[in-house]
Amino acid sequence: MLENQLELRGLINEMVESNSESAYKNLFKILFNPIKNFSFGIVKSWELAEEVASDILFMLWQNREKLLEVKNLKYYAFIAARNRSLNILKKDLGKEIVYLDQIDVDIHIDYSNPELILLQGELKQQLEEAIETLPKQCKLVFKLIKEDGFSYKEVAEILDISPKTVDAHLVNAIRKLAVVLKAEFNIRNN
Repeated sequence: MLENQLELRGLINEMVESNSESAYKNLFKILFNPIKNFSFGIVKSWELAEEVASDILFMLWQNREKLLEVKNLKYYAFIAARNRSLNILKKDLGKEIVYLDQIDVDIHIDYSNPELILLQGELKQQLEEAIETLPKQCKLVFKLIKEDGFSYKEVAEILDISPKTVDAHLVNAIRKLAVVLKAEFNIRNN
């Protein structure tokens, strides 16, 4: 995670110092899919999720000089994506306030992660099915921590919940997933 932050910081510096479109393109490649996948979990539309991701990345370009003050760019981008996604839902649903726990979150797992590439066939399918059975917030916490690499504190702030609640959701997710994995390994070992 720290290496990724340093890479993002370098790209921001390059964007600010020389208005580098090449640095922006690299930033876009790094952040677009994670932001799109996160937003999709909220807005339930790939088209809207792509629009959110594009809007956020364009906003980063427009405000690149202000980004020098941002400590964690990925975290900042996810907060902006959350807010933009919730605003879209609020507009579409005609509600004054939309809370994340009211939204049925879909998780799109990016299998380019080396750990997840190892999961094959039935085990991968069973794991995906187990993840889908997790409660809404639990699924989202699991994804943000395990796939996107955010800390408990960052996830708590992104979702506007306490760090203890984040911990409880993650423990719940891991327990449920461990049951699936344990059952699968017991079947394979017999």
